[in-house]
Amino acid sequence: MENKYRFIRFFSLILCLLSYSTSLWAGVSGKIAGRITDAQTGISLPFVNIIVEGTTMGAASDPDGYYTILNIPPGKYSIKARMMGYQEVTITEVDVSIDFTTRHNFSLEPIVIKTAGITVSAERPLIEVDLTSTRAVVDADRIKALPAEGFQDLVNLQAGVVEGHIRGGRSSEVVYMLDGISITDPFSYDVMVDVENSLIKELQVISGTFNAEYGQAMSGVVNIVTREGGKKLSGNLTTYSGDYISNHTSTFMNIDGINPAGIYNIEATLGGPFLIYGNKLSFYAMARRYNNEGYLFGQRIFNPSDSCDFSADDSNDWYVESTGDSSMVPLAPSLENSFYGKLTFKPSHEIKFSYNFILKNREFKEYDHTFEYNVDGDYKRFNKSYIHVLSWNQLVNTNTFFELKFANSFSDHRYYVYVDSLDSMYVDPDRLEDATNYAFRTGGTQLWHFYRNTTSRVGKFDLTSQVTKFHEVQFGIEVKKHKLWLNEFELMSKKDATGNEIEPFEPDLPPLTSTNHNKYTNYPLEGAVYVQDKIEFIDLIANIGVRFDYFDPNWKIPTDLRDPNPKDPLRPDTVNPYNPDNPIRVTGEPWFEDVEPRMQISPRIGLAYPITDRGVMHGSYGHFFQIPPFEYIYADPEFEVYAQGLQTRMGNADLKPQKTVIYEMGLQQQITDDISIDVTGFFKNIRNLLGIELHETYIGSRYARYVNRDYGNVRGITITVEGGYSEFVYASFDYTYQIVKGTASDPDAAFYDALSNRESEKYFVPLDWDQTHTINGAITIGYPERWGVSLIGRYGTGFPYTPSYEGIRIATENSEQKPPRYNVDLKAHYNIGITGMKLSLFLKIYNLFDRKNEVNVYTDTGSAGYTIIESPGVVRGINTLEEYLIRPDFYSTPRNIILGLSLDF
Repeated sequence: MENKYRFIRFFSLILCLLSYSTSLWAGVSGKIAGRITDAQTGISLPFVNIIVEGTTMGAASDPDGYYTILNIPPGKYSIKARMMGYQEVTITEVDVSIDFTTRHNFSLEPIVIKTAGITVSAERPLIEVDLTSTRAVVDADRIKALPAEGFQDLVNLQAGVVEGHIRGGRSSEVVYMLDGISITDPFSYDVMVDVENSLIKELQVISGTFNAEYGQAMSGVVNIVTREGGKKLSGNLTTYSGDYISNHTSTFMNIDGINPAGIYNIEATLGGPFLIYGNKLSFYAMARRYNNEGYLFGQRIFNPSDSCDFSADDSNDWYVESTGDSSMVPLAPSLENSFYGKLTFKPSHEIKFSYNFILKNREFKEYDHTFEYNVDGDYKRFNKSYIHVLSWNQLVNTNTFFELKFANSFSDHRYYVYVDSLDSMYVDPDRLEDATNYAFRTGGTQLWHFYRNTTSRVGKFDLTSQVTKFHEVQFGIEVKKHKLWLNEFELMSKKDATGNEIEPFEPDLPPLTSTNHNKYTNYPLEGAVYVQDKIEFIDLIANIGVRFDYFDPNWKIPTDLRDPNPKDPLRPDTVNPYNPDNPIRVTGEPWFEDVEPRMQISPRIGLAYPITDRGVMHGSYGHFFQIPPFEYIYADPEFEVYAQGLQTRMGNADLKPQKTVIYEMGLQQQITDDISIDVTGFFKNIRNLLGIELHETYIGSRYARYVNRDYGNVRGITITVEGGYSEFVYASFDYTYQIVKGTASDPDAAFYDALSNRESEKYFVPLDWDQTHTINGAITIGYPERWGVSLIGRYGTGFPYTPSYEGIRIATENSEQKPPRYNVDLKAHYNIGITGMKLSLFLKIYNLFDRKNEVNVYTDTGSAGYTIIESPGVVRGINTLEEYLIRPDFYSTPRNIILGLSLDF
């Protein structure tokens, strides 16, 4: 009943805000605007028809000659101006990007003698006049040209982005959008559904402040618009294979040969109209299978059931059972199957319906160095995700349209060794500890089973209205209802009726009342309302907005943190914490109390000021809030505390939203007709970051609880240069300088410090992803329709690390730097024309120069290649110390060569 009242209160507030608002920007389309004049007199021409060719979109100029065409999907178009008594003028190659206004003015010549119309080819604008904060746009043509396997590679190529961290924020501070709907898993803030590059019509990375339309993000927004079927049936078939080919065979096991099936991809797309419906109904579909064995291998010397005894000091007295077949086995393979489908129905000029569906399955393993000889004892991992999006886009009049969206997404994650938790192949956990002290495991199986899934249902209403020729006033409302389900447990030895463990070992599930078994189902609720006004004067563009966010975790917290769990066996008043009557303590107080919903208001403002016809200054300021990932809110749902040692990390449903305040100022300047530069400085103040607080119960047990305690700030500058340098050369370059400091890189940092009996830092330190200097460059040479070569180069200074010797810290946290990294990737293609089709042969080489970048290091030397361990004692296993200390996972991916072909029809 209480949840019902919360829901009613939330929607009452929304209705109040509705009364003050009139429109919204959907974030998946752009607009074309301009003015039409008489070429001879300069007088404004009213009632001129402007047509977007090949579509049903268009507008008529107003009495002052101004026109606006809203709700245009991103892409290239031709626009035509037509009026009786004047020559027609057509402008081709007009670029439209999401959230931007593309301006084109027309000067029409009066007709004296009947002549053909005038066609003008538009040049891609290098300066975005209405850019009020930093954003990068990558269109489908650029995506196709670059050597990038996934859209994350494209994101990391943008200024201010370092391995998924946008302008120094934690990676979880980024929201990913697909066709206007978030595809970020609220449990972990990872991407719920990966999007294949072939599906992307346009990708936009907003790394500065962002408008009020975007919420639940503190560092940036990645906005993806997908393709849809056209007026002609077309398709593509792409296949390739490859392998890792490297000279570093002493570091990477089983990489000295070539296996063309080590990496393979088969992908097909098909799109076009359903001819029975004319051009009103179209479709676009994609199916892909991708397999990658990876470059990290192990050798099956042992099977999980093998038993060894290395307890004797004399190795001649060791007992070794080794039943493996000695075959080479990938330790980090990945097999992915994905499908995408989109239906688009346009019954009239004013109405458009669309339905999207994306499905992705992935089977993979994560590398664990200790399982290099016991390759079958580690976890197998499985992800399954899908999302449905149903949209209704309605043009109310030439100045107003709305869009109604409904989405349902599902993401399932699980890992285990054997699918049956009671499988007899599970062995005594002591087998994992047979080999010790810098030795690979010689038997045993991991014992945890982990299952979780997130279901999110989203309703979103968008309405956009060009109120005047200067004001685009916007309003939005969104509601999300989530279902989180989790079940995790660690297998234990089965016991007989007297409570003794059965010999030999038989696996059994621990009871739900134990600390190594957690299970819950929760239904958090999110809601948002925002108002935005885009003001477009000739000499000033402003984006001014405000956003209201609401979050109800629908969960409880203990009333006494020194006594969080009523099921403590040492207490006589043992009760069930899930009792709907809310059990009462002996003192008469309840054990738990419901958490009140959280609400916050975020103002945003961005300004762009053209200083010349080739230069624009921009500045912005905003407040940005984000609910912490739900995994930290609902961790340890039964509030159980391990009796011995510090092992428990308890969630907290009363966490405050994390908050970032961002300031930004920059300059766009067109240097030549083909080259532009953007220089932007920024500062971020980050508060209420997630951290750990330690507690002690009345009986002396210790546990950690998540709270808002950490702080950080980021300051830096980005420089971006891009443009065409000749007829067949296009290049881009960006440089980022930033300083990223805070009290902790990881929400669990204080927990790990306590485990190591180390005092947590009480001052600012560089965060783990603090890369002071980052340089990205890309160049494409050739004629895309015939041949082309593209190169991507990256350079970054080393990330920080904490020096230590034999596990003891010898300097302050993150006071030293790892070696710098650099990498070059290449893609080349050659097209062959076939009647009605195009065959493209391509080559991709990732890590062209086979660079061994050190991504992790031994903290006593700062190098991945050696350590100064002096007295490890006897290595109790079959490997030597030197073999164990070779860490292939400490290095970046070796050279990867791919050959393939693509057929367009």
